[in-house]
Amino acid sequence: MSTASRSAKLTYEDYLRFPDDGKRHEVIQGDHFMTPAPNTKHQRISLRLSSTLEAWTRCSHLGLVLQAPYDVVLSDEDVVQPDILLISATRLSIVTDTNVRGTPDLIVEILSEATRKKDEVTKRKLYERYGVQEYWLVDPELETIKVLRLSGNQYIRAAELAKETHDVLTTPLLPGFSLPLAEIFD
Repeated sequence: MSTASRSAKLTYEDYLRFPDDGKRHEVIQGDHFMTPAPNTKHQRISLRLSSTLEAWTRCSHLGLVLQAPYDVVLSDEDVVQPDILLISATRLSIVTDTNVRGTPDLIVEILSEATRKKDEVTKRKLYERYGVQEYWLVDPELETIKVLRLSGNQYIRAAELAKETHDVLTTPLLPGFSLPLAEIFD
């Protein structure tokens, strides 16, 4: 991860000029962050989780699931590419032909050595500030998922789930949805 060395804050217009180099570029509070393409384990977990969420939301008509690379423009100085995001059916107006312009209901980040601190600290604060209702931190190494849920204007740890203890992932955002962690991490 690298942060821009410029003293001026970067904007969405600057972001649009970043190279298409296979790396994930994001602007958070006007600073540039870059991470290399994810590894195979990350991609397999992302595919399993996003396809299960997508199938559920499509059948239940509860929203739209999108996955990286896809821009979420929270403000002119905050542009991110979450691994997975969900927009509820009642808020689909924030989805444009090229990006999401507004706050998703659910964001999922899959941790790696290169992204752990940014996902657990920087993005957590960012998503909390913009009112993302739920934030899931998926840890491929520990085979766990932390579910953070907005309470007022702060996240609370709603659950810490583990494959080892046969936990099942649920969310009030998708009534009836349940997914055993074994199906995500196997």
